[in-house]
Amino acid sequence: MELVNLGKTGLKVSKLCLGCMTYGSNKWRGWILGEEESQPFFREAVEAGINFFDTADVYSMGVSEEVTGRALKKYAGSREAYVLATKVFMPMGKSPNEGGLSRKHIMHAIDNSLRRLGHDYVDLYQIHRFDPHTPMEETVEALHDVVKAGKARYVGASSMYAWQFAKYLSLAGAMGKTRFVSMQNHYNLVYREEEREMMPLCRDQGIGVIPWSPLARGFLAGNRRRQDKGETARAQSDDFAHQMYYQDSDFDVVDRVTEIAQTRGVPNAQVALAWLMQQPGVTAPIVGASKPHHLADAIAAAKLKLDEAELKALSERYKPHSVLGHR
Repeated sequence: MELVNLGKTGLKVSKLCLGCMTYGSNKWRGWILGEEESQPFFREAVEAGINFFDTADVYSMGVSEEVTGRALKKYAGSREAYVLATKVFMPMGKSPNEGGLSRKHIMHAIDNSLRRLGHDYVDLYQIHRFDPHTPMEETVEALHDVVKAGKARYVGASSMYAWQFAKYLSLAGAMGKTRFVSMQNHYNLVYREEEREMMPLCRDQGIGVIPWSPLARGFLAGNRRRQDKGETARAQSDDFAHQMYYQDSDFDVVDRVTEIAQTRGVPNAQVALAWLMQQPGVTAPIVGASKPHHLADAIAAAKLKLDEAELKALSERYKPHSVLGHR
């Protein structure tokens, strides 16, 4: 597995990141794998050379962090051998200060995340969304203090408008505080609105891009149908995906993916991931894996190079979407 720098930092990450939302407790989501079921995926990822792992406090309400932390200690070797990322923002309780990006919550959340992970620090601490109710200066300073306390090595952000991220970057510079080094955004073949503002901003500022939902929550795998939601448990129950995809042009894109995949003799997932990995500025898509072939397809996609004609064919059927994934 090829290693690349995360943005302008010296941090080396694999060109694929294993997303750990899938591992935790099915009490949170019905399709989540428990700890024992998740072990083969961590082992396979490490054996393939993946050194980058992403979770969040809200995934399975903390259980994902617990499972991820134990698995990395078991399979990934020394602490220097892997890059561990988690996130903060989503509500972790019912009281008003158990979510958001206030100083109070960030300081509380990082300590809780480290306790659940069983680690002294995380490599990348990311704000999960933009918080309109907290001054941006407060958030920037709190994250800076997390880094200076040795609890995180770098800070990153996730889905928001480009102007919001640009303001965070500007404030960190003006305040002399720790700068964001990465953007975890919603970007795939059937959702490309990030190409308008966020991707150019990240390229200009040297920000590492680690897209979430690179297969559109399985939609690009080609097992969804126009007449219904598909056969898998996740396809039937994933209301979030139903709100984001499933317009006619999305199915047209999937048809084109299928054509090229059949010509290549590979699964749809490999073609869709290969397209994303060849887009300017993309560092490492975050891939989820709940079945043995999921991770194998992602690893194979890292070696699949599409030609210019294929890249153009995959792109030309896209139709604009409303902005999705910022909440």
